[in-house]
Amino acid sequence: MGRMVRKQLYIDDEHEAALKARAAERGVTEAEIMREALDRYLGDIAREEADAAWERILEFSRRRAAKGPLPGKRDWTRDEIYDRPGKPGRGW
Repeated sequence: MGRMVRKQLYIDDEHEAALKARAAERGVTEAEIMREALDRYLGDIAREEADAAWERILEFSRRRAAKGPLPGKRDWTRDEIYDRPGKPGRGW
């Protein structure tokens, strides 16, 4: 764990009682419980952001796929790529 920085916050009586009970039950400090809660909360935000990014990627992919193939025909097959000298593939 890195350098600790002191922070203060106000909580209501119910949070106070629950925090004290949970810390005593687990045999850790109240500060440790608060740090764990903060870690969980920040981790949830990171997951939500990652999920949103994947949704944007999927939506882009769906829109692109709906447009169909690009116009024009290719003049090669995948197998030919591997057989052509100087082209990417085996032995390139």
